[in-house]
Amino acid sequence: MTKLQEQTGHQPGADIAFPDCAITDLSHFGLIKLSGADTRTFLQGQVTNDVNEVTATHAQINSYCSPKGRMLGSFWLFQRDDDLYMQLPKERLDPTLKRIGMFVLRSAVTLSDESDALLRFGLAGECSAKMLQNAPEQPWATHTEAEITMMRLPGDRPRFEVIGPADAIAALWTGVAEKATVTDPGFWTLMDIRAGLPTVFDETIEAFVPQMANLQLIGGVNFKKGCYTGQEVVARMQYLGKLKRRMYRARLDVASAPAPGTEIFSPSNDSGQSTGRVVDAAASPDGGFEALVVLQISSAESGDLHLGAADGAALELLPLPYAFEATGD
Repeated sequence: MTKLQEQTGHQPGADIAFPDCAITDLSHFGLIKLSGADTRTFLQGQVTNDVNEVTATHAQINSYCSPKGRMLGSFWLFQRDDDLYMQLPKERLDPTLKRIGMFVLRSAVTLSDESDALLRFGLAGECSAKMLQNAPEQPWATHTEAEITMMRLPGDRPRFEVIGPADAIAALWTGVAEKATVTDPGFWTLMDIRAGLPTVFDETIEAFVPQMANLQLIGGVNFKKGCYTGQEVVARMQYLGKLKRRMYRARLDVASAPAPGTEIFSPSNDSGQSTGRVVDAAASPDGGFEALVVLQISSAESGDLHLGAADGAALELLPLPYAFEATGD
């Protein structure tokens, strides 16, 4: 049971397919606070997006890379008061704190785990904006009032994350949960999948450059911000290289969710090696599972894709809510 569930007594219901109004405990994510006079200057040299565009009213998706331009993590970045917060899968919190902390050196920056200090829940559906006073109207927008931060996320329905101190969040959760269906984290994962938002887990560290995960299509890479770790590789891919892999949304008729990093194969790939990997997956109300998968573009266009082995479960590609860039010749 999570801290929020302990305080409110509300737990996910069983066999909930796809509620019109859903509330989800988001404690499966971790939260890192960055504070200090040098926070933005320091973080600007570490991540793919322009942190100076994050304000009290605007959040962003972001990532950080190895020197080879491979993604080590992906996260939401938002502001509360004068501090910045990185939200990422809880399993990646300690490794991220350790790695980014190595580069602080003499900078006036303090990193801390705020996962228990600020609780979070998600609210999705046409009901959501009506239940949240002064909720932001556009995706990526944030609003903080009376210690509560509301962040509007992209997706196929209105969707918000609500962040704040334990007592304030517990009180708000209790009121909203009386009118909404409490769902498990898999529902929120499905919302992210349908929005085409990638997540890096332990199993997919250094598996993708940002463009393979479509970050340049959803505002997660800024090509004008200047140097950061891995920047040369990412920029070269954008301006000089030919993108051979990118992220797709797919449906799979399997008994259990494929783990991140699970390999995908295609007979069109003559090498016999995998043609891609699973980014994340969640149960679909239509049966089976929906997933984000990074694939070789040529194999995706062949339409003959299988999970785990050449004779594994077939993948059916589904539309994403944004268009692909032309890959060139």
